[in-house]
Amino acid sequence: MTDHENPTTPPEAPSAPHSQPTSFDDLFGLPPTPPEAPPPAPEPPSPVEPEGLILEAFSNSLSEEFRISESLVTESAAEPLPEPIVAPEPAAAPEPPAVHLEPAPEPPTAPEPVDVAPPEPAPAVPQHLSGLRLQVAALSDIGCVRTNNEDSYGYDAAQGLYIVCDGMGGMASGEIASSMAVTTALGNFSASANSGLAVGTRLQEAIRAANAAVWDFGQQPEHRGMGTTLVAAAQEGDSLIIGNVGDSRAYMLKPGRCLQITIDHSYLNELIRNGTVALENAHNVDLKGMESVITRAIGAGAEVNPDFFAVQPHPGDLVLIASDGLTRYLTGDEILEVLSATEFSAGPQTLIAIAKRRGGVDNITVLLLRAL
Repeated sequence: MTDHENPTTPPEAPSAPHSQPTSFDDLFGLPPTPPEAPPPAPEPPSPVEPEGLILEAFSNSLSEEFRISESLVTESAAEPLPEPIVAPEPAAAPEPPAVHLEPAPEPPTAPEPVDVAPPEPAPAVPQHLSGLRLQVAALSDIGCVRTNNEDSYGYDAAQGLYIVCDGMGGMASGEIASSMAVTTALGNFSASANSGLAVGTRLQEAIRAANAAVWDFGQQPEHRGMGTTLVAAAQEGDSLIIGNVGDSRAYMLKPGRCLQITIDHSYLNELIRNGTVALENAHNVDLKGMESVITRAIGAGAEVNPDFFAVQPHPGDLVLIASDGLTRYLTGDEILEVLSATEFSAGPQTLIAIAKRRGGVDNITVLLLRAL
């Protein structure tokens, strides 16, 4: 034993084994105090406020000291849910600034339809003019002696008719007769364009119409004895039909050659026709003042008997129709020589000037055609 041991104190008996106190109440022998209930867990927010919750719990997992008998637990009213945050309505988009728009212009109104006359078709070339093409130059002159011009000429290129007349009669009758014959023949020939008649027949009818007009007009006492010659060329395809009454003439001129187409209806030619005078001696015959006498004329009678001839000129050939005021001064060969050396358009004037230099006692008319 040590110096500190107390022999008088009996040693403590060993205490009985016991369990470790588990709580304050156990330590002091107090009855167990029920544990405080834990604060209720916050309820998850709900859009609907609950009126109350009844919770029944039976727990056997705790120690017997903490066994809780069935109890009714009524939760106190939950704190009110916070007011839901309402998202502010999106601000209205600002209205765009007012833009003043002009109304779209109305489409232009279509113009009212206008009645337009269809173009007139180009005049058809007459069948009888479908071949030959002709150029024309013409001139008439009073001459050096006469005081009036009894010659007339005229043509209708669209119908292909060309005419020269030499009038006769007292006072102004010859002038009237030649003009009337030209006008009547041209009008009649044109009027028969769609008749279907041959060109020669149409020309004959035109000459007869001219004769009737002059004859009727000449029945007036002051115009009795009036009349006129007539020589005409009418185109038919590539040919020319020549009609003749009296002593006006038609010639065709080719390179180096001049051909007289017509035969004069004169006193001298009647002597040649009936064989009284030979042609080669005609220029030596004394006609005893009958040189200018003609045996046929437009207006000399109620009927007329023209002569007809046909020629076919080639490009460059000339056809000349003229009154006797020219042919009494120039022969065919002279005419050919002059025209061969003269511009076409100046041909009539040149021939007339020569005839006047040689006397020009009669009216002088020249109509010249050139085949193209």
